Parts: sequence; structure tokens; C-alpha cells
Amino acid sequence: MTIFDLTVPAQSPSILQVVWLILVAVLWIGFFVLEGFDFGVSMLVPFLGGKNDQTRRVVLNTIGPHWDGNEVWLLTAGGATFAAFSGWYATLFSGLYLPLFLVLVGLILRGVAMEYRSKRDSITWRYTWDWLNAIGAFLPALVFGVGFANFLKGLPVNSEATNTFGENIPLYSGTFWGLFMPFCLIGGLLFVTLFLTHGAHFVSLKTKDEVHKRASSFAVILGIAAIVLLAVFVVWGNIAYSLPGQLPLLRIVAWVVGVLAIVALGFGWFMNFKGRDGLAFIGSGLSIVLLMVMFFSHFYPGLGFNNAVNKGPVSLDITTAASSPLTLKLMTIFAAIMVPIVLAYVIWSYWVFKRRLNVTSIPALKVTTAA
Repeated sequence: MTIFDLTVPAQSPSILQVVWLILVAVLWIGFFVLEGFDFGVSMLVPFLGGKNDQTRRVVLNTIGPHWDGNEVWLLTAGGATFAAFSGWYATLFSGLYLPLFLVLVGLILRGVAMEYRSKRDSITWRYTWDWLNAIGAFLPALVFGVGFANFLKGLPVNSEATNTFGENIPLYSGTFWGLFMPFCLIGGLLFVTLFLTHGAHFVSLKTKDEVHKRASSFAVILGIAAIVLLAVFVVWGNIAYSLPGQLPLLRIVAWVVGVLAIVALGFGWFMNFKGRDGLAFIGSGLSIVLLMVMFFSHFYPGLGFNNAVNKGPVSLDITTAASSPLTLKLMTIFAAIMVPIVLAYVIWSYWVFKRRLNVTSIPALKVTTAA
């Protein structure tokens, strides 16, 4: 008995398989749009906040009600992938333990930093946790960027490998350092600068006075870097890489949405320059949405894998990696009930905490300089 029946001839995917690939994409989009500005704000705290504790707390409080809830999108995306495409999930974990572990370390470090920062009235204590928070946000942003660039390029898998039970299972056939090709490093830097820009736009949207001005100024510089990196990534990725089995129509879609992502980010930069904070934030958020659509246009039907053995059609795709039709059907019914409820709660929470903040909203604390 084998986990994956790779000898089955290529089949057309079912409607539910396509629907769940789209839903997985939507979950990743939700994570990167919402957690993207969280990561950006966390990385910017030591810079936007300067050497004033009240100012730093203003920056942190912009994401205070939302950051832990936004991380749930990652858990949901991982859970949906595991349930709907168990083959995809298993093969990813077969060779990418270390990158995923780095993501986990960053998320843990960031969570601890957010919770522990205020436990002592010490400047040194608080500023140390601010830097650890920034590092905890930087690691996942970089790793996710490198990872998704590798998926676009095509992760090599060996469909003739066997696991410890003697089962034939696709395994990642590359190396850890092989993940850091120049194109993939550009992807990592792109995610970092894009999230920084998105975070600066969010701080501008949520604050007033000094913090607002500083965030807008940062967004001008960061936005230029993000636009350049995004343009390089879109052109390089769409010209150089095409996975076996990718539909010609989806190649066109990838080009179109990639170019639109650049335009949206440029629009956000221009709106920030003009002082239109809401439109600037929408522009950077829309750019992330379009970039993810470009990624998933490349993923279909091979899910970001490339057979490294015979260089033929991918052995692991949307049909061979999918769970049973009954599983997908039950998941669809559950998602139809729960997703609208979750979305309604998310919208409500952002509405409740829509007010702008400044230092007058933060009570001054008598902090010491000792650790």
C-alpha cells in the first residue's frame, strides 16, 4: 500500500479540487495582506518609535488588537492544505523542515516579545524586546519570500524515492542551500521590503502627528525599493520559469497580474506621497493580492513541484495530491458555514479599533534605565 498512487495517468481535476486550490490561495492571500502589515510594523518599531517609549508604544498599539488574530490565517492555510492536499503538505515537509522551523522560531520570538515587553518598567528591557520583535518578524517574511520564489521556480522532487516504510513517495531532492538561488533571494528581499512598505502605510493610516509623519516618510523610501524589487521579480520569474503542465492561459494571467501588482504598488506609493493614507494602504495590499495570484497561476496544476528524475510531467499535481472526494465535500460544507462568520468578525474587529492613535493616547510610564 502506498500513500500516493503516482502510476495513475494524468486526469482532469475535479471541481472541488480546483475550488480548494483557490480557497488555499485565498487563505494565503488573507495571511500575507493582514499579517504582512503586522510583520512590517514589528520590523519598523525600533525606527519609527525612535528613543521614546511612548512613541514606540503608539506604533505597537496600531497592531495590538490584531496581530495574534492575523496569525490564525497561517494556521488555517496550513490546515486546509493538509486536509485538502495531503500529498502537497507531506512533500513540502519532507525536505523543508529547517525553513519551516525558522518560520516557527520567528513567530514564537515575536509572540513572546509582544507579551513580555511591558512586564518590566525598564527602557533596556523594553528596547531589547522591540529588537527581538523586529527579528521575529523579519525571519518569517524572508523565509516565506524565498519559499514562494522556489515554488514559482519549481521545487525538484524525486518520485522514485522511498520512505522508511518502503513506500513510494515524492521527496524533495534538492538541498537546503539550493533554496537560496539569486532569484529566490530576490523573492525574500521583496517580501521583506513589501511588508515594510505595507506596514508603514498601516502606521500612517492609524496614527497622527509625529509618528504619522515619520511613517509616511519611511514609506516613500521603502516603496521605491519595493517597486524596483517587485518589477525585477515579476519580469525574471515570468520569463525564466514555467512549470511542466502550466496552461498557456495561466502564463498570460501571471504576466497580467504581475504587471498590475507593480502598478498597484506604484499607486500606493503615489497616494502616500499625496497624503492619502487609506488609498496608499489599499494600493500596497492590492499589490500583495495580485502577487499571490501570480504565484498560484504558476502553481497550477503542479503545485510548485518539478520532477527531477525523468524531467517529464510532474508526478505530484492537483489530482494526485488531493484528498478523497468525500473529504473535499465535507470540508466545502464546513467552509461555507464558517468562512462568512470569520470574515464578519475580522471586519467588525477592524471597525471597532479604527481610531487613529498618538502619544496623547498612551499614558506615560515612569521607566528606569536599568535592565
